[in-house]
Amino acid sequence: MADFKLELVSPERLLLSEQVSEVVIPATDGEMTVMANHAPTMTTIKPGIITVKTAGGQTNRYVVFGGFADILPTGCTVLAESAVPVSEFDATLVERRIEAARAELEQPHHGDEHRTKIENFLSELTQLNENVSG
Repeated sequence: MADFKLELVSPERLLLSEQVSEVVIPATDGEMTVMANHAPTMTTIKPGIITVKTAGGQTNRYVVFGGFADILPTGCTVLAESAVPVSEFDATLVERRIEAARAELEQPHHGDEHRTKIENFLSELTQLNENVSG
């Protein structure tokens, strides 16, 4: 199986820069598996888990809170809003974001489109919390 370069970057740090055989990204339109020679694509990512299979066959998982993925046939760069390895994940981070989203929903000044975005984000955070906790 062919390998490609993956870089996972958050504002805090470079989490990963290595050869991998595949990566599963929580894209906004659904999970997508990226492998070598993938068609060039740019996509937004939602809160979720990125699963990486290294060239050596090891599987690593990272919690992300949104961002972008730039995919080329030779590599993939994920620019995450925030990301941590699952082993370093603190559930209170998601719980605080869920509380903030719920509080924002209670504000009366939002239009329907903004309210729908907040509801979708809240749903994504709740799903992420279940995936990491369970």
